[in-house]
Amino acid sequence: MNLKRVVVTGLGTLTPVGNNVSQFWDSLLRGVSGVGLITHFDASNLKCQIAAEVKGYDAADYFDRKEVRVLDLFTQYGLVVVDEAIKDSGLDVEKLNRDRVGVVFGTGMGGCQSFQDELFSFVEGHYVPRFSPFFITKTIGDICAGQISIKYGFRGPNYCTTAACASSAISIADALMLIQLGKADIMVTGGSEAAIIPSGIGGFSSMRALSLRNDDPATASRPFDKDRDGFVLGEGAGALILEELEHAKARGAKIYAEITGCGLSADAYHIAASHPEGAGAMLAMQQAVESSDMQLTDVDHINTHGTSTPIGDISEPRAVVSLFGEHAEKITLNSTKSMTGHLLGAAGAVEAIATVLTVKNNVVPPTINHFTDDPDIAPLDFSFNKATDRRVDFALSNAFGFGGHNVCLAFRKY
Repeated sequence: MNLKRVVVTGLGTLTPVGNNVSQFWDSLLRGVSGVGLITHFDASNLKCQIAAEVKGYDAADYFDRKEVRVLDLFTQYGLVVVDEAIKDSGLDVEKLNRDRVGVVFGTGMGGCQSFQDELFSFVEGHYVPRFSPFFITKTIGDICAGQISIKYGFRGPNYCTTAACASSAISIADALMLIQLGKADIMVTGGSEAAIIPSGIGGFSSMRALSLRNDDPATASRPFDKDRDGFVLGEGAGALILEELEHAKARGAKIYAEITGCGLSADAYHIAASHPEGAGAMLAMQQAVESSDMQLTDVDHINTHGTSTPIGDISEPRAVVSLFGEHAEKITLNSTKSMTGHLLGAAGAVEAIATVLTVKNNVVPPTINHFTDDPDIAPLDFSFNKATDRRVDFALSNAFGFGGHNVCLAFRKY
């Protein structure tokens, strides 16, 4: 079967280091940290008091009061980035065959803020059963994908993917395959997350997953550094417009890159820890390269999952060395989480966008906050502390989630 070729024609981001794609990319190249003390709520009684929050966001700039009442923050973020991506793509929505436009949008936590707020209100009201009529439709994970389709009238494939921190990467993989198989001409895809709430911070902290570097937030996210002590929770969203190549060419679309393949695997190992040898990660990367009809030696760059956790930051480079052998030394790796923190279910989409821009612009953003080499981590080129100018023709973007879910997306210069 001849699979259709798929290209990226639009991008949208809302992140801790920029509220649109231009700001986001500029911040990445300059090595800006988006981490600070939590302002969304009083975190003074929690062990972890830092996070990577979206700055300067005001719902009133994007939605009217009625819309704000019925949209959880994660859905708001998703709608904002999709609006940017559609405008960036140059699509005329009114002229599209909207039966052939679909939406796959991921989230790990869904409307957790609305869920928490509603339950707090219920308990404080002494269990008076007066739940908001919008309680369910604000909290369920699929509602962002649904709201996107409703806003634009897109009637193609429409659903949500949930696989913890791999959620939006799976959304992009699914969107790719739907177009390759001829099920749609255009897919709006990506993911959104807004989990910087007491239960989110408290829950991850209880797992000992979060950095506790409250006295120095800006350097708290330290992927691949010897003194890393956990990830920093982030929030935001990313959206990509994927389009069948001939459809894009016919309308004279701007093309950022071609998305050529994906790899999906499971560690089948542990609910929270990655496989120590990176077995699942290695399988996902191998599949992504093979499904792209490329060779391992063609890979120029990998945007790693790189969360700043003690175990994960050892196993992923181990997987790279095991798979790529001597060629691993020629690959420039990085972790944009050093700047954005970990956006959970939205991380895969935001990092895929960074990878697309790396392929387009031939520059790899830095991995900031590196102070001390870890002898347990393979000595690869992680683009520590400064951007790396190099030609990038073929790149991979990794996303791994609790439960052992592994995704690798492959992008090629068009």
